[in-house]
Amino acid sequence: MQEEVKTIRQMCAEFGVTPRTLRFYEAKELLFPRRDGQHRLFSRRDQARLKLILRGKRFGFSLEEIRQLLSMYDRDDSELKQLRMTYEIARERLADMEHQRDELNEAIADLKQELAWGEGVLRNADRPKAAE
Repeated sequence: MQEEVKTIRQMCAEFGVTPRTLRFYEAKELLFPRRDGQHRLFSRRDQARLKLILRGKRFGFSLEEIRQLLSMYDRDDSELKQLRMTYEIARERLADMEHQRDELNEAIADLKQELAWGEGVLRNADRPKAAE
């Protein structure tokens, strides 16, 4: 049975990435396409790995965290072990994201107060002064 492989162009179209992105992930040893002359051929395994990489990036995981998860999967087929580690990293990432959101909400509230103050100053400055 022939393994389903995709070219770099097909991978780009399917996953919405650039060839440069795929080559970068290959250089970082996250993807391992087979070579056929100058052509890269991505296996189903590479396709699944890219899907996980993109999902991890969307959730804010670092490439090193993604690499650890992928390498653990390669070493140990125990889905439960991988799930536990993924769960812990995801919990940490969620806590970081919530902390960032709280800081951003606080900064937004502060900026709104400053804008309201500035608006009041400008409104008063634009009023004609009463004759003295």
